[in-house]
Amino acid sequence: MKEEKERKQAVALTYNNDEDTAPKVIAKGKGFVADELLKEAIKHNIPIQEDPSLVQLLSQLEINETIPEELYEVIAEIFAFIYRIDKNIPS
Repeated sequence: MKEEKERKQAVALTYNNDEDTAPKVIAKGKGFVADELLKEAIKHNIPIQEDPSLVQLLSQLEINETIPEELYEVIAEIFAFIYRIDKNIPS
């Protein structure tokens, strides 16, 4: 059971400002699938945000499901926090 908890998870999102009202999940997976999602993101220069609690929330959504309004505030707070931390790290 401990091995299950340590398996890497990944969730891929997409957002088209002209068509979407919010980001939506386009892929998700654990273990090997998560590794492959990350490899593809790196290969295509897609930004990667590592946040286990955010991944846990988003992994509960279905593929092609738009992020529900109830999660907007949580996700915005997480990204704002990370942004502030990133700005304080010397380049």
